[in-house]
Amino acid sequence: MRIIITYLIGLIFGLGIMISGMANPAKVINFFDVAGSWDPSLIFVMGGALVVTFIGYRLIFGKGPAKPVMDDSFHVPQNRVIDARLLGGSAIFGVGWGIAGFCPGGALPAVGSLKPEVLIFTAALIAGIFIAKALQTRAMRHAPS
Repeated sequence: MRIIITYLIGLIFGLGIMISGMANPAKVINFFDVAGSWDPSLIFVMGGALVVTFIGYRLIFGKGPAKPVMDDSFHVPQNRVIDARLLGGSAIFGVGWGIAGFCPGGALPAVGSLKPEVLIFTAALIAGIFIAKALQTRAMRHAPS
């Protein structure tokens, strides 16, 4: 049952990304082109996501259930520190998003299109995950105890 629900949630997310046009890199790049052919529709997609998330968090963590239906506990990040790693990663993510026109959430539903730019981006995304993990492991090994 858990796999079916996970699949349905992913399907709904992917459909939302496709319907909103966020799987189209030109639409995303036009959002960042403030001096040219600016397309503000991404603001509405982000705003809608923010409203839904805000309401969801208030419902769940206000007087909601003590634990999720499909897991033993909620998985919320405990680290609240804004450090160089967080800022650097955010900057790299934003620059990559602006250059490629894809974020991981928009690219993964578009993989089914088999367009070369989507496949190249997704391969680079996966390679980047492995490289970052290797660098993190290496830094931990060489860090003073």
